[in-house]
Amino acid sequence: MKRFLLSPVSGRTGRQYLYSLVSAPLGIAGFIYVVVTLSVGGVLSFTFVGLPLIAITIFLARQYAKLQRGMARTLLDVDIDAPPPNARWRNAHGLLAKLGAALSDMTAWRAQAYLLVRSPLAVAYMFLLGLGLGEGLVTLFYPVWWSIFHPTNVDHHGVRRHSAMQIGQFYFDSWPRALLVSAAGVVWLYAAAWILKFVVWLDTLLMTTLLGPTRADQRVEELTVSRAHAVDDSAARLRRIERDLHDGAQAQLVALAMQLGEAKENLNAGDAGTDLDLNETRALIDTAHRNAKQAINELRDLARGIHPAALDNGLRDALGTLAARSAMPVTVNVALAERPDRAIETITYFCAAELLTNAAKHAAPSRAALSVVQEDGRLHLTVEDDGRGGAQVGYGGGLAGLLDRVRTVEGSLAVDSPVGGPTRVMVKLPMHV
Repeated sequence: MKRFLLSPVSGRTGRQYLYSLVSAPLGIAGFIYVVVTLSVGGVLSFTFVGLPLIAITIFLARQYAKLQRGMARTLLDVDIDAPPPNARWRNAHGLLAKLGAALSDMTAWRAQAYLLVRSPLAVAYMFLLGLGLGEGLVTLFYPVWWSIFHPTNVDHHGVRRHSAMQIGQFYFDSWPRALLVSAAGVVWLYAAAWILKFVVWLDTLLMTTLLGPTRADQRVEELTVSRAHAVDDSAARLRRIERDLHDGAQAQLVALAMQLGEAKENLNAGDAGTDLDLNETRALIDTAHRNAKQAINELRDLARGIHPAALDNGLRDALGTLAARSAMPVTVNVALAERPDRAIETITYFCAAELLTNAAKHAAPSRAALSVVQEDGRLHLTVEDDGRGGAQVGYGGGLAGLLDRVRTVEGSLAVDSPVGGPTRVMVKLPMHV
């Protein structure tokens, strides 16, 4: 109610009126510009002037779209993403190639369409400024200038009335009637403010549709980002595997070779007639045996990090094994009508592993629940815990890494984690890549 009552005098409404004041003449001028230039360009299209004129027209329309998005961001608090640049124009060489790239720029043509379609909104802005805001202020302050300037009017009987407004033979020539006009002005301003908000909403819808990126543009951007994340993730995994091999199994195998070499030298010395220290040789062989087993364990852990062996039997067994190794009690529910692709199973497994690890490390929960179900043809992974909450998808954090991982297969991640808990993380993945 407070927001409704303060709406006509709020800063947001003021910025919307300022936006309408600026965009009304721009809208009329833009409509005239498009109609005239396209008409002239169409008539002259059989000459060397027409097509370049149309190309310049739509190029300038693309530049105007930048200005319009900036106005929406500054005055309306509406952030509209910019469409991708004209790649054909950037890569074109020669006049004809540049001309073809400009004429085939669909983003610029959509900006032209915006200038044409929004012309009724520009007229609506003018009426709202004149009849809405102007007349509303006049009626609101009618008692003030009625009492100061003493306007007069003559009725049909020839009687002079102290009034500047009338409805038929009803004259607003007294304080109660003047205050009634002022009350009507308040209602007028409220109505104008909400009509303005509706017109701005329509304008915003047009801007989002015609001046922002299309669904195809957004899809290309998402795929580009997903590909970049996938490449970075693969490179990071290869570096980690190389580091683990170098610092772990490789070091163990080098030590094993050295110890076996020393044992061999002792045995060779014994064959040559030198006294053989059996205890020292036995100690070297025991140490080499331990190093060999440790290297085998490290290689097994490394292989499990690449592809868990438990996944060979499906997600149910793999997640059950994961829950059994968790530092907290975890209940597991897997209900899938069909088996997903192996890549989806791997992503699901590692997402569940990281979510359980993050919960145990940061949230201090007493229990957790892990659920994998199939709904609407997609795999839904849900991990819940009763910890302290406050989890966020922040840059550089574990959840941000998960988000990058699921986006590589067109998945999504949502977090519901109020401070104090509980935390619920939902991952949606396709069943098949």
